[in-house]
Amino acid sequence: MVSVYKNRFNLSEMAEKERLRIDKYLWAIRVFKTRTLATEACKAGRVKLQGNNVKASHEVKPGEVYFVSKGIERREIKVTDLLFNRVDAKKAVNFYEDVTPVEKTHAYRSVFHAPLLSRDRGAGRPTKKERRDIDGLMDEDSVTRDSFFDD
Repeated sequence: MVSVYKNRFNLSEMAEKERLRIDKYLWAIRVFKTRTLATEACKAGRVKLQGNNVKASHEVKPGEVYFVSKGIERREIKVTDLLFNRVDAKKAVNFYEDVTPVEKTHAYRSVFHAPLLSRDRGAGRPTKKERRDIDGLMDEDSVTRDSFFDD
């Protein structure tokens, strides 16, 4: 009689093992540093499947493509295999495929290579001409940033 109960427990454990939540998956493949951050991203609508927001309890299936927003970074991640525990980055790469379009990847990186605006300490307020030049640089920079955020 004890062995029947034990087998029943193992079957439910196996069925539970086959299910994987999206927040745990995103944490396991190292998209988010903590599982709490992954859950909060799902609640805030930063994780999408086919344009629809995904709850943290959504079940992950191989072949699905998720759109994940993290700060200014936008990534499209295709699930290749399920990963239940967090592993090092070299192994985690085998469980997903980053299918983010190349132009969006370059747009994200170009934001960090924008010209830095700096003035010497104690130089005082900018003159009217310097102010126009600064505003011109800011407008050029916002064009590249705005084109990145357009979906």
